[in-house]
Amino acid sequence: MPELTIGEQDFLLDGEPYQIISGALHYFRVHPDLWADRIHKARQMGLNTIETYVPWNAHSPVRGEFRTDGGLDLARFLKLVADEGMHAIVRPGPYICAEWSNGGLPPWLLRIPGMLPRRSEPQYLKAVTEYLQAVYEIVTPLQIDRGGPVFLVQIENEYGAYGSDKEYLSELVRVTRESGITVPLTTIDQPTPQMLADGSLPGLHLTASFGSRSAERFQTLREFQPTGPLMCMEFWNGWFDSWGTHHHTTSVEESDSALDEILAAGGSVNLYMFHGGTNFGMTNGANDKGAYVPLVTSYDYDAPLDEAGNPTAKYHAFRKTIAKYAPVPDEVPAEATPAPAFTAEITPAAGLLGLVGELGDAERHEHAATFEEIGQDTGFVLYETSIKGRAPGVLSLDEVRDRAYVYVDGVPVGVLARDSHERSIRLPLAGSVLTVLVEDQGRVNYGPRLGEEKGLIGAIRLAGEPLTGWTVTGLEVDALPGLDLSARSADHGPLVLTGEFELTEPADLFLETVAWGKGLVWINGFALGRYWRRGPSQTLYVPAPVVRAGANRIVVLELEAMADPTVRFVDGLRLGQIEF
Repeated sequence: MPELTIGEQDFLLDGEPYQIISGALHYFRVHPDLWADRIHKARQMGLNTIETYVPWNAHSPVRGEFRTDGGLDLARFLKLVADEGMHAIVRPGPYICAEWSNGGLPPWLLRIPGMLPRRSEPQYLKAVTEYLQAVYEIVTPLQIDRGGPVFLVQIENEYGAYGSDKEYLSELVRVTRESGITVPLTTIDQPTPQMLADGSLPGLHLTASFGSRSAERFQTLREFQPTGPLMCMEFWNGWFDSWGTHHHTTSVEESDSALDEILAAGGSVNLYMFHGGTNFGMTNGANDKGAYVPLVTSYDYDAPLDEAGNPTAKYHAFRKTIAKYAPVPDEVPAEATPAPAFTAEITPAAGLLGLVGELGDAERHEHAATFEEIGQDTGFVLYETSIKGRAPGVLSLDEVRDRAYVYVDGVPVGVLARDSHERSIRLPLAGSVLTVLVEDQGRVNYGPRLGEEKGLIGAIRLAGEPLTGWTVTGLEVDALPGLDLSARSADHGPLVLTGEFELTEPADLFLETVAWGKGLVWINGFALGRYWRRGPSQTLYVPAPVVRAGANRIVVLELEAMADPTVRFVDGLRLGQIEF
């Protein structure tokens, strides 16, 4: 069987020098019926390897479960890589960052009392061991020396930027090896001496992450690791987008030049990303470096293959550069063609506040319990309490995570937004019931706020006096498409709107949302993700396998207000204004 080893200067495949030219493709961000297409296009660009993270929270939404259904079928994905004649790099974390909710760590993990993530804390290590053993049960038989595609496995992820617990890293290595992983093990860190030292162990091959100044970065890596192949495990050829900013792009020329510099030096590379895909549903992460900034649904990343799987100018430039160093197939992917453009009607079907009893079970708490306290992983929680005889007055909260819609007797009063540092609002009317709907806009995926609580945090006061005696309900909004919404009434709160559209055959679609406010969309029960008039994204990508010939049903949860309640499909991606 083939074997990949670490040589003095190169990776060695069956004893011969081998330059890894890889691209990141996250199976969990791509509809599974499109995996083969995206992998094939990677091969057409000249890549010989596919790299993927493994998201613990998606596979294990509850402890003791490891889902591999549908879009989580890691074995199927890796076998498709092999079918294309390519190799695979698996990066199971357990922490992955990836601009993915919680950096891949499951919320139940972070609710364990006294648990300390990403270090040699017994409760954490026990849970991580369970997770890694489940991952390696899939990966071990698919290693290269057993006829599979996997020839590298990564330990942790940019750990030197977080900690330096060598006992923790050693335990990850032990579990990995005892689970039957025999291929070389790698680490990844930004190429600074401190991060490389903190994030590594003897016996692990160090790789770097960067997007420019390739020769300089490799020199730092070489100074720290005098022998072995040079590899940029994350070559940042694009970037991600956050709500309220411009659409981030990187220069084709500058990215191509940096890639050429890596390959000319004999270095191996993994493009981050080759194809970004989509944060379907409510899987997007958030950053918080002093200010909370949630990420958009699109994970286009300005990658060589765009969000809809179409080649870009960057794709063709990279393909030409790769051809200088490795064989590139003659076949070139077809260019994008315009998607069907049409409109359809959508009408209000129900008010969300009137559906609460069908979406979750109410709990009584003296205080406004957090998401964590009621076991709600993401989405929405509804808080209600009596304010009879206490309003009008100023409602003040210690902290909102992340966006709170405030109502008095069902009438909207306003919004308290974490990203605007808003913590107080005037209740102008007398009323009996205060209702607060809180949206988790995405769990922080990087830094010290990883695993923080969501909801209404701390004390809540009206006119300076504490509010107590709360009814708290976690809402399972993904159940909305399955509800019978006939003969319902709409109220003044968030609206659930429904409609149908016809297709002659399945095709990729692009749902324009610029005239809508803020909310979520499902088509045929598939959760496309969040939209927000704040942008930059102006479309939600609808993969062709989600729709069908004939009638298709759309369900929209509009949290705020639609300027034009029309379903409008346009001919391609609208990712927003770029910065000039």
